[in-house]
Amino acid sequence: MMTAVMIAIVVLGGSAGDVFITKGMKQTGEISTVHLGKLARVAMRVLRNVNFLIGIFFMACSFFAFLAVLSWADLSFVLPATSLSFVITTIGAKFVLKEEISRLRLAGTLLVCVGVALISLP
Repeated sequence: MMTAVMIAIVVLGGSAGDVFITKGMKQTGEISTVHLGKLARVAMRVLRNVNFLIGIFFMACSFFAFLAVLSWADLSFVLPATSLSFVITTIGAKFVLKEEISRLRLAGTLLVCVGVALISLP
């Protein structure tokens, strides 16, 4: 049971982190320079963006939950199970970021679900 809870934290935390970091970066704007001074100003804008910081928090929670679950569960189970994050991230991209999800991408997401179901069988 604890393994399932930790995998859920890994999946949900990673997906939420990806969505919030993407939202924060889109608010910051395109990075189109390699000039060190301008990059430093962009970095300061990014580090003051609330969505970016929330994303970093969720990603950190996900990472530490991943480390914890790896200490007692098999990698060959944990890593495929965390692939559900692709599904959750796709849903977040559609509803939070308002991205268009093509049928092909949706089909791929559903195949990930089938694969996770298959590896979860006893």
